Amino acid sequence: MVRKPHRFKALRAVLRSAAPAAVLALLVSGAAAAQVASITVPPSGGNQRATVTQGIGLVRVTIDYSSPHVHSPTGEDRRGKIWGKLVPYGMANLGFGTCGDQCPWRGGANENTVFTTTNDIKVQGQVLPAGSYGLHFLADREEWTIIFSKDSTAWGSFFYDAKEDALRIKAKPAKGDYHEDLTYWFRDRKLDHATAVLSWEDLELPFDITVDNAKDLYVENMRRELRSSAGFTWVGWNTAANYCLLAKTHLDEGLKWAERAVDATQNGQVNFATLSTLADLQEANNLAAESKKTRIRALHDPSAGPIDLHQYGRQLLAQKKTAEAMEVFQLNAKLHPDTWPVHVGLARGYAALGQRKEAIEQAKLALKQAPDEGNRRSLQNIIEQLEAGKDI
Repeated sequence: MVRKPHRFKALRAVLRSAAPAAVLALLVSGAAAAQVASITVPPSGGNQRATVTQGIGLVRVTIDYSSPHVHSPTGEDRRGKIWGKLVPYGMANLGFGTCGDQCPWRGGANENTVFTTTNDIKVQGQVLPAGSYGLHFLADREEWTIIFSKDSTAWGSFFYDAKEDALRIKAKPAKGDYHEDLTYWFRDRKLDHATAVLSWEDLELPFDITVDNAKDLYVENMRRELRSSAGFTWVGWNTAANYCLLAKTHLDEGLKWAERAVDATQNGQVNFATLSTLADLQEANNLAAESKKTRIRALHDPSAGPIDLHQYGRQLLAQKKTAEAMEVFQLNAKLHPDTWPVHVGLARGYAALGQRKEAIEQAKLALKQAPDEGNRRSLQNIIEQLEAGKDI
């Protein structure tokens, strides 16, 4: 918007209406100036302040802005008159400030639109360091320029200086759903990515934000947390180790954390969960012999119940390790005979091996033991699929 800041207008009105002596007194009186500056009135043009924050993994991106309307303060419908008119294409002369005819659009109304990121990110593939920036735009029909200025405290773009640019990027506008109020929002939200969108009137401007080191940030944060209360029990070490395993990152460090989780001298504990994690991380670090020994310990540990073994067997099936999964299901049947969900595991194991007759027999035995209606329906469906010659 090109509206001049109301606090400057208010001050000029005071100066024009005052007698010369009063003007001089006002100019030299810090107390009087402070009184004028501290008066809070509604935002110019009724453009309310809004803030949107998006988490991208551990990174927090915030856009703080004043939101103008398609309808003017007097009720004029400006639809079709926003882009290229109310918001000029390219640079413009706002008739105030120091930017002359090189003033961008402030991306909102009144004070600066401020873009803040807690960590280094990439915007449209280009690096933007952590910090707060004045967010400005050069609108155009086909392609916009987005400007991140190091000056985040100015009033709008009246004092914009290109020398203070931290980053300039390009983005393509597109037709969007109608928005009466200018709105910033985020879509495509993932652990390491999100798309910020400016929407106003019938236009939207998306720009991509990526965090290349999202996994590194989590591991770095875990290191700090493990030096606090989380590091006093095996649960914290095992959770951190499991993250490295599942995220396939920092596997060497994950192995050390898994070893700490089973170390009784360091508040660790030997149980099915910690031994399973350790075995998986040993395998991930190409320590096959050690992994096999640890896995046998895990499966025979007193803490390993029938559900633990069943879930582990299912995990092996998901990894296409059918023979190994069947060994676990059979061990479960030996250690915990005729208990839920032993027969379910055997049914799935036989089915994966192509032994449908045995799979149907085990599924029917499991059906008799099903603890609730949901499991009964699921097993009935499995039986029907197997009898129809389908895979489960």
